[in-house]
Amino acid sequence: MQTTDTPGRAVQRKDAHSNRRRILASARQQLLEDPDASLDSISQAAGVARRTLYGHFPSRHALIADLTQEAGHELRQAFARARTADAGPVEAMTRMVLQAWTVGDHYRVLIALGRRRPGEDEMRTTLAPVRAEAVATLRRGQREGVFANHLPAPVLAQALEALMLALAEENAACPGTDPRGEAAATAFLVAAGVAPQRAALQVQGVIGRDRAAGVG
Repeated sequence: MQTTDTPGRAVQRKDAHSNRRRILASARQQLLEDPDASLDSISQAAGVARRTLYGHFPSRHALIADLTQEAGHELRQAFARARTADAGPVEAMTRMVLQAWTVGDHYRVLIALGRRRPGEDEMRTTLAPVRAEAVATLRRGQREGVFANHLPAPVLAQALEALMLALAEENAACPGTDPRGEAAATAFLVAAGVAPQRAALQVQGVIGRDRAAGVG
Protein backbone atom coordinates (compact mmCIF):
# COMPACT_ATOMS: atom_id res chain seq x y z
CA MET A 1 0.00 0.00 0.00
CA GLN A 2 1.34 3.44 -0.93
CA THR A 3 1.53 5.67 2.13
CA THR A 4 3.01 8.84 0.64
CA ASP A 5 1.84 11.21 -2.03
CA THR A 6 3.25 10.99 -5.50
CA PRO A 7 5.34 14.04 -6.50
CA GLY A 8 2.58 15.28 -8.80
CA ARG A 9 -0.07 15.03 -6.11
CA ALA A 10 2.16 16.76 -3.57
CA VAL A 11 2.68 19.67 -5.98
CA GLN A 12 -1.08 19.92 -6.58
CA ARG A 13 -1.75 20.00 -2.87
CA LYS A 14 0.89 22.68 -2.35
CA ASP A 15 -0.61 24.75 -5.18
CA ALA A 16 -4.08 24.35 -3.69
CA HIS A 17 -2.90 25.60 -0.28
CA SER A 18 -1.08 28.51 -1.92
CA ASN A 19 -4.17 29.44 -3.95
CA ARG A 20 -6.38 29.30 -0.88
CA ARG A 21 -4.06 31.57 1.11
CA ARG A 22 -3.85 34.00 -1.80
CA ILE A 23 -7.64 34.05 -2.20
CA LEU A 24 -8.19 34.72 1.50
CA ALA A 25 -5.55 37.47 1.60
CA SER A 26 -7.08 39.15 -1.45
CA ALA A 27 -10.60 38.76 -0.06
CA ARG A 28 -9.59 40.46 3.20
CA GLN A 29 -8.28 43.47 1.32
CA GLN A 30 -11.11 43.64 -1.22
CA LEU A 31 -13.82 43.36 1.44
CA LEU A 32 -12.17 46.03 3.57
CA GLU A 33 -12.33 48.39 0.60
CA ASP A 34 -15.79 47.26 -0.50
CA PRO A 35 -17.92 45.00 1.73
CA ASP A 36 -19.99 44.15 -1.36
CA ALA A 37 -17.00 43.02 -3.44
CA SER A 38 -17.94 40.20 -5.80
CA LEU A 39 -16.21 36.84 -6.12
CA ASP A 40 -15.15 37.84 -9.63
CA SER A 41 -13.30 40.91 -8.33
CA ILE A 42 -11.70 38.82 -5.58
CA SER A 43 -10.53 36.15 -8.03
CA GLN A 44 -9.01 38.84 -10.26
CA ALA A 45 -7.23 40.45 -7.31
CA ALA A 46 -5.91 37.04 -6.23
CA GLY A 47 -4.73 36.22 -9.75
CA VAL A 48 -6.67 32.96 -9.93
CA ALA A 49 -9.34 31.73 -12.31
CA ARG A 50 -12.96 31.87 -11.19
CA ARG A 51 -13.20 28.09 -11.24
CA THR A 52 -10.21 27.92 -8.88
CA LEU A 53 -11.89 30.26 -6.42
CA TYR A 54 -15.19 28.40 -6.66
CA GLY A 55 -13.32 25.15 -6.08
CA HIS A 56 -12.35 26.47 -2.64
CA PHE A 57 -15.40 28.61 -1.90
CA PRO A 58 -18.64 27.65 -3.68
CA SER A 59 -20.32 30.93 -2.71
CA ARG A 60 -19.59 34.41 -1.43
CA HIS A 61 -21.23 33.46 1.84
CA ALA A 62 -18.84 30.52 2.23
CA LEU A 63 -15.83 32.78 1.64
CA ILE A 64 -17.01 35.38 4.15
CA ALA A 65 -17.82 32.66 6.68
CA ASP A 66 -14.26 31.30 6.34
CA LEU A 67 -12.78 34.80 6.74
CA THR A 68 -14.98 35.40 9.77
CA GLN A 69 -13.85 32.18 11.43
CA GLU A 70 -10.21 32.93 10.66
CA ALA A 71 -10.42 36.50 11.96
CA GLY A 72 -12.44 35.52 14.99
CA HIS A 73 -9.93 32.83 15.91
CA GLU A 74 -7.07 35.31 15.69
CA LEU A 75 -8.92 37.92 17.74
CA ARG A 76 -9.93 35.45 20.45
CA GLN A 77 -6.33 34.23 20.66
CA ALA A 78 -5.17 37.83 20.95
CA PHE A 79 -7.54 38.48 23.85
CA ALA A 80 -6.46 35.24 25.50
CA ARG A 81 -2.84 36.40 25.34
CA ALA A 82 -3.91 39.69 26.91
CA ARG A 83 -5.27 38.11 30.09
CA THR A 84 -3.04 38.49 33.12
CA ALA A 85 -3.94 37.42 36.63
CA ASP A 86 -4.84 40.27 38.99
CA ALA A 87 -4.55 42.96 36.29
CA GLY A 88 -6.64 46.04 37.04
CA PRO A 89 -9.15 47.24 34.44
CA VAL A 90 -6.82 49.84 32.91
CA GLU A 91 -3.99 47.36 32.47
CA ALA A 92 -6.39 44.67 31.24
CA MET A 93 -7.86 47.01 28.63
CA THR A 94 -4.39 48.16 27.59
CA ARG A 95 -3.36 44.57 26.97
CA MET A 96 -6.52 43.87 24.98
CA VAL A 97 -5.88 46.82 22.69
CA LEU A 98 -2.20 46.03 22.20
CA GLN A 99 -2.96 42.40 21.41
CA ALA A 100 -5.82 43.28 19.07
CA TRP A 101 -3.36 45.52 17.25
CA THR A 102 -1.12 42.54 16.55
CA VAL A 103 -3.74 40.78 14.41
CA GLY A 104 -3.88 43.69 11.96
CA ASP A 105 -6.02 42.97 8.92
CA HIS A 106 -7.80 40.09 10.67
CA TYR A 107 -9.09 42.55 13.24
CA ARG A 108 -10.03 45.16 10.66
CA VAL A 109 -11.90 42.82 8.34
CA LEU A 110 -13.90 41.27 11.17
CA ILE A 111 -14.88 44.57 12.78
CA ALA A 112 -15.49 46.32 9.45
CA LEU A 113 -17.69 43.55 8.07
CA GLY A 114 -19.48 43.18 11.38
CA ARG A 115 -20.29 46.89 11.49
CA ARG A 116 -21.19 47.31 7.82
CA ARG A 117 -23.16 44.07 7.46
CA PRO A 118 -24.96 43.76 10.80
CA GLY A 119 -27.26 41.03 9.50
CA GLU A 120 -24.48 38.46 9.27
CA ASP A 121 -25.10 36.02 12.13
CA GLU A 122 -21.61 34.50 11.93
CA MET A 123 -20.01 37.88 12.58
CA ARG A 124 -22.24 38.71 15.53
CA THR A 125 -21.57 35.29 17.03
CA THR A 126 -17.82 35.53 16.45
CA LEU A 127 -17.54 39.03 17.88
CA ALA A 128 -19.80 38.38 20.88
CA PRO A 129 -17.17 36.90 23.28
CA VAL A 130 -14.52 39.58 22.71
CA ARG A 131 -17.10 42.37 22.86
CA ALA A 132 -18.50 40.94 26.07
CA GLU A 133 -15.02 40.83 27.62
CA ALA A 134 -14.36 44.44 26.62
CA VAL A 135 -17.70 45.57 28.05
CA ALA A 136 -17.07 43.68 31.31
CA THR A 137 -13.65 45.31 31.67
CA LEU A 138 -15.07 48.78 30.99
CA ARG A 139 -17.89 48.18 33.47
CA ARG A 140 -15.40 47.08 36.12
CA GLY A 141 -13.31 50.18 35.46
CA GLN A 142 -16.38 52.41 35.75
CA ARG A 143 -17.24 50.89 39.12
CA GLU A 144 -13.68 51.54 40.28
CA GLY A 145 -13.73 55.09 38.97
CA VAL A 146 -10.91 54.65 36.42
CA PHE A 147 -13.06 54.85 33.27
CA ALA A 148 -15.58 57.52 32.34
CA ASN A 149 -19.16 56.72 33.33
CA HIS A 150 -20.99 59.29 31.19
CA LEU A 151 -22.05 56.43 28.91
CA PRO A 152 -23.20 52.89 29.72
CA ALA A 153 -20.37 50.41 29.25
CA PRO A 154 -21.86 48.77 26.11
CA VAL A 155 -22.30 52.15 24.41
CA LEU A 156 -18.81 53.26 25.40
CA ALA A 157 -17.44 49.99 24.05
CA GLN A 158 -19.09 50.62 20.67
CA ALA A 159 -17.60 54.10 20.47
CA LEU A 160 -14.14 52.82 21.40
CA GLU A 161 -14.43 50.00 18.86
CA ALA A 162 -15.14 52.58 16.15
CA LEU A 163 -12.07 54.55 17.28
CA MET A 164 -9.89 51.45 17.12
CA LEU A 165 -11.13 50.62 13.64
CA ALA A 166 -10.36 54.15 12.43
CA LEU A 167 -6.86 54.01 13.94
CA ALA A 168 -6.21 50.56 12.48
CA GLU A 169 -7.30 51.74 9.04
CA GLU A 170 -5.02 54.78 9.29
CA ASN A 171 -2.10 52.57 10.31
CA ALA A 172 -2.80 50.25 7.37
CA ALA A 173 -2.84 53.22 5.00
CA CYS A 174 0.51 54.42 6.38
CA PRO A 175 2.39 51.24 7.39
CA GLY A 176 4.78 51.65 10.28
CA THR A 177 2.97 54.65 11.76
CA ASP A 178 2.22 52.81 14.98
CA PRO A 179 3.76 49.33 14.66
CA ARG A 180 3.30 48.25 18.28
CA GLY A 181 -0.04 49.98 18.83
CA GLU A 182 1.38 52.30 21.50
CA ALA A 183 -0.33 55.42 20.16
CA ALA A 184 -3.57 53.56 19.50
CA ALA A 185 -3.68 52.10 23.01
CA THR A 186 -2.96 55.50 24.55
CA ALA A 187 -5.70 57.15 22.48
CA PHE A 188 -8.10 54.36 23.42
CA LEU A 189 -7.49 54.80 27.15
CA VAL A 190 -7.83 58.58 26.94
CA ALA A 191 -11.13 58.17 25.08
CA ALA A 192 -12.22 55.77 27.83
CA GLY A 193 -11.64 58.49 30.41
CA VAL A 194 -8.07 57.88 31.60
CA ALA A 195 -5.91 60.98 32.06
CA PRO A 196 -3.47 61.35 29.12
CA GLN A 197 -0.30 61.14 31.20
CA ARG A 198 -1.52 58.10 33.10
CA ALA A 199 -2.64 56.47 29.86
CA ALA A 200 0.76 56.97 28.23
CA LEU A 201 2.62 55.66 31.29
CA GLN A 202 0.31 52.63 31.49
CA VAL A 203 0.90 51.69 27.85
CA GLN A 204 4.64 52.22 28.10
CA GLY A 205 4.73 50.18 31.28
CA VAL A 206 2.91 47.21 29.75
CA ILE A 207 5.09 47.26 26.64
CA GLY A 208 8.24 47.56 28.75
CA ARG A 209 7.32 44.71 31.09
CA ASP A 210 6.37 42.44 28.22
CA ARG A 211 9.59 43.23 26.39
CA ALA A 212 11.64 42.48 29.51
CA ALA A 213 9.76 39.19 29.87
CA GLY A 214 10.37 38.34 26.23
CA VAL A 215 6.70 38.63 25.31
CA GLY A 216 5.65 40.15 21.96
